[in-house]
Amino acid sequence: MATEQFHTPNIRGKESTLMARWTFEPGHTAAEFKVRHMMVSCVRGHFKNVHGTLTFDPDNPRESAVEVEINANELWTGDPGRDEHLKGADFLDAARYPTMTFRGNQVDIIGAHDFTITGNLTIRGVTRPVALRVRYLGQWKTPWWEDGVDKGPKTRAGFEAEATVNRHDFGVSWQGSVHDGGIVVGDEVGIAIDVEAIQDEE
Repeated sequence: MATEQFHTPNIRGKESTLMARWTFEPGHTAAEFKVRHMMVSCVRGHFKNVHGTLTFDPDNPRESAVEVEINANELWTGDPGRDEHLKGADFLDAARYPTMTFRGNQVDIIGAHDFTITGNLTIRGVTRPVALRVRYLGQWKTPWWEDGVDKGPKTRAGFEAEATVNRHDFGVSWQGSVHDGGIVVGDEVGIAIDVEAIQDEE
């Protein structure tokens, strides 16, 4: 009989002497933003090829730390003209600030699988403290293919993270107007990150 390999957090006190290190798998990790458009709907944008590292032990999540890097030039919303505007000086100014980062290590446990990790988010060269709401999705031993050969198993872990920021805090302040006092772009931006991480070899 196969043994279960899914690991869920035990937050009641087992201390770990060694924190495992994990590396994001860029092909299965992505970031998304959404912002109100023209007072009615939301526009969503995506960033693939997200890189990052994580120290994490599900038995000792308070000691976790994470570093994330997102290439601003890889923004995609499905509209090439809009993509170029968002990557330009009015918004992300990706030519001058090609990398967005988050680095955090202050962890608060809010549930059996849920944490808040507070750190510094940098966009357009401006750094502000931001709290990410994180859900741990568990881990599993899986195949690992290189050049058509399975060199696994390797342990994968999944996480979902969300935050809301005010874009003006990062100098992203372009605005247009519509009738009756409306605006083109909302101030609050929702951020969501889906992470699939591979445990590093010891």
